[in-house]
Amino acid sequence: MEEANKKKDEGNMLEVHVPLDVPAGVRDTYINNYRILTNNVGRVMLMAGDQKVEHLNDDFVGPGISSEDANPEHLFQIASAARIGAFATHLGLIARYGADYPDIPYLVKLNGKTNLVKTDQRDPVSRQWHTLEQLARFREQSGLKIVGIGYTIYPGSECEYEMLTEASRLVFEAHQIGLVTVLWAYPRGQAVAEELDPHLIAGIAAVAASLGTDVVKVNYPLVKDGNVAERFREAVLAAGRTKVICAGGKGVKAEEFLTRLHEQIHISGAAGNATGRNIHQLPLEEAVRFCNAIYAVSVENKTVAEALAIFHRGSNERG
Repeated sequence: MEEANKKKDEGNMLEVHVPLDVPAGVRDTYINNYRILTNNVGRVMLMAGDQKVEHLNDDFVGPGISSEDANPEHLFQIASAARIGAFATHLGLIARYGADYPDIPYLVKLNGKTNLVKTDQRDPVSRQWHTLEQLARFREQSGLKIVGIGYTIYPGSECEYEMLTEASRLVFEAHQIGLVTVLWAYPRGQAVAEELDPHLIAGIAAVAASLGTDVVKVNYPLVKDGNVAERFREAVLAAGRTKVICAGGKGVKAEEFLTRLHEQIHISGAAGNATGRNIHQLPLEEAVRFCNAIYAVSVENKTVAEALAIFHRGSNERG
């Protein structure tokens, strides 16, 4: 009976297409990490917590932001209590708080830049902070559940060649030790006329696929005429076997956010989401409920109404 149940469980496992740059000896590690990140259904619920660098304190203190968000531990408290695939943040924060939150699956962000230097001053560049050898040592020494890495590229920047070079090497090296990769990919720089053009975003998704990443995170496009979800399908098709997820963007009402997410998945064909400020700017209990609502749409194929019921459960809020 036990063997029969094991075979049944294995039959329910997500089939993973393992890229050829994953060595035979770490295939099982890669497959396990991929299943964790994609919640064993091929969908991604990534809680993004890299804004401490990217946006300084703008996303953590101010009108409409919970006072709890001023403390970095708020991010870990949410990720520990909510339903997610992985929590993406920088290694320094993981090293500081990970011992108290060992059950969170972590995706380590390997680069970052502040928003102090504006594009009209200089084209953006975001360089690698840590080597994969350092990360492998940290993974072994800490015993934490590190499933993958994240890295940001800015195609269109005059420095894109540096970031593309680093990204391609990091994808290869991460696969060599069984880690999954997510590229944040945003067209940006003085050569870019419209960052949210759907055709351009599709091209950027194809660049990320060409770099070999497992997942690419892009901004949802802006469309003046026509259906944005239909237009976004171009990016999903361009990425091929690389899964496409969308950034959560600036704070919006719960129903609007969940409706857009549902369309991204069921019309565009996207594989889920990476959401930060829409979650962590809320008080802990509410943040966990909203995170679970996003998970319901992203992973469990729940309707918007069902997800809203999860969000509103135990609350008088009507987002």
